[in-house]
Amino acid sequence: MRPVHTEGYTLRAIPIRGNGNFHFHYYPTLGKELRSVAPDVLHFDEEPYNLATWLALRLTARAGIPATFFTWQNLYRRYPLPFSAFERANYRAARVAIAGNQDAAAVLRRKGFSGEVAVIPQFGVDPAVFTPAAAAPRPADGRPLHIGYAGGLLPEKGIADLLHACAALRGEWRLALAGEGDELSALQQLAGVLGIRDRVTFVGRIESTDMPAFHRGLDALVLPSHTTSTWKEQFGRVLIEAMACATPVVGSDSGEIPHVIGAAGLIYPERDCAALAAQLQLLLDEPRRRAELGAGRRRRARSLHDGANRCADGGGLPSDGGRRMRVAINAHLLGDQRSYRRQA
Repeated sequence: MRPVHTEGYTLRAIPIRGNGNFHFHYYPTLGKELRSVAPDVLHFDEEPYNLATWLALRLTARAGIPATFFTWQNLYRRYPLPFSAFERANYRAARVAIAGNQDAAAVLRRKGFSGEVAVIPQFGVDPAVFTPAAAAPRPADGRPLHIGYAGGLLPEKGIADLLHACAALRGEWRLALAGEGDELSALQQLAGVLGIRDRVTFVGRIESTDMPAFHRGLDALVLPSHTTSTWKEQFGRVLIEAMACATPVVGSDSGEIPHVIGAAGLIYPERDCAALAAQLQLLLDEPRRRAELGAGRRRRARSLHDGANRCADGGGLPSDGGRRMRVAINAHLLGDQRSYRRQA
């Protein structure tokens, strides 16, 4: 993880034990960090059923520090001990919970959380970075439709559906798949079987700082996720990135995707390759339709970005007569622990 976009924050790494163990990892020096930072609020960026969250909220309770936790969990599940006990204790300890999507908020309520729930996706975009292309749009006639996907190359991401849909298109198109994952070899083989290998580019992993350029080079970004028994799409950050760049977006109806896209893009029933092909064919055949979506996409992305930054206003948290609030954010990032301090 390269520390970028950290203006207004103090960022430092602290130790983590049990790294790689999602449910049982924890942060042995967190108590020391809290004494050093002396925050008015701790936002603990972990699920409520994890050991780390339970230990952290015990520390804040002893110190008299209000605390929040975050959840992406948008499927209703009952956990065995000790995780169910961690979850119940954390529900009692936190006055405010932050959910990453509408379904996660509903799960919190169904499981008995009685505090305030704020739906704030973790993923905002900087509208000064994710901007439309400065140059005039390229002429539509006589050039391929440039379609893209960015994310994990995993079965639940539905990329095979995208390949099948592209293979059914009439007209010229190109597909760029950005990302890494276990499905790479199978997807390359499928592209060959479908006879489209020469029109599909496997880009590999793209640095976050290069994503605006990737989006600007597309005529459509597709997120074809599948719901499974253990997962459904929790947000889809690439959607708001693309929309901020005024790039048309097409998504399946898995999980949060329809809420993120709203009326600013195209939705199709997940796993329906023919329906996805029809949406892409529309964009290929009607360049004006792509242009009509432009302004709405950017407005939609800005509204979601503003929602993601409501935490800077301290919404739902105790205020102190207008005094600047010191917020400590504990977030697990790529194998180590980053501790943030924000003056809000």
